[in-house]
Amino acid sequence: MRQPASPALDATEVEALFDAIPEVLFFIKDREGRYTHVNATMLRRLGLRSRRDIIGRRASDVYPGGLAANYGLQDQQVLAGAVIDHLLEQHLFSDQEPGWCLTSKRPLRVGGEVVGLVGISRDLAGREGLEDDYRSLHAALVHMNQHYAGHVRVADLRAITGFSESKLERTFQKVFQLTPLQLLTRIRIQAAMHRLQGPEPIAVIAQACGFSDQSAFTRRFTALVGLTPGAYRRLHAG
Repeated sequence: MRQPASPALDATEVEALFDAIPEVLFFIKDREGRYTHVNATMLRRLGLRSRRDIIGRRASDVYPGGLAANYGLQDQQVLAGAVIDHLLEQHLFSDQEPGWCLTSKRPLRVGGEVVGLVGISRDLAGREGLEDDYRSLHAALVHMNQHYAGHVRVADLRAITGFSESKLERTFQKVFQLTPLQLLTRIRIQAAMHRLQGPEPIAVIAQACGFSDQSAFTRRFTALVGLTPGAYRRLHAG
C-alpha cells in the first residue's frame, strides 16, 4: 500500500500559529544563521515593529554580545545535526530584563539535507501552573543576577523570599529543575561566555564571575558548554 504523501511545510502558516502563543518565542533560520521566520513574541521582546526588521539578520545583529555568542554556538551545533531539547537559558523580555526560558532547536531538513534550523523558547514564567511559583522567586533571581560575582548564600535567598530552606529548594526544582546553587552556576557561566569575547585572561574572568579558581571554572564551563573556556573563545573569534 502506498504511503500518503507528507504535506509540505508552510513556514508562514506555522509562524502564524505561534503568533497565537504569546509565552513561546518561535523562529526559523537558514544555513547561515539568518532569521527567515519569527513570531510576534520575538518581535515584541526585541522591541521591533515588523518582521522586516529582523528577517535576514543574525542573532549577533539583534541580541547583546553574551546572548548572541551563546545562541550562535547552539546554531552551529544544530546545523551540524545536533538536537537541543529543553535547554534552560536566559532571554531578553519586552522590558529588556533577562528572564528564563526552556529552548529547543532542531535541524530543518529538505530531501535529507540540513537547510536551516527551527526553534522555540518557552517562557518559564508563563508555564501553566507555575506562574505564582515563578513570581515568588523573582526577587531572588534579580539578586542572583546582580550579585553572582560575589558570595550568594542560600540564607540570602531565604531572607528575600521568606521561604524555609526546604521550600526554597522545592520551588527552584519545580520551576527550573535545578537547585538554587545549580542555577547560580548557570548564571555565572553565561556571564563568563560574554566576557570571553574580550581579551581578559581566563583566570581574571573566572574570578570576576564568582569562581574560586580557574580550574574550578574550567571544569564547570566544560561540563555545561561542552568546550573549555579557551576553545569557546577561539570558536567565537573564528
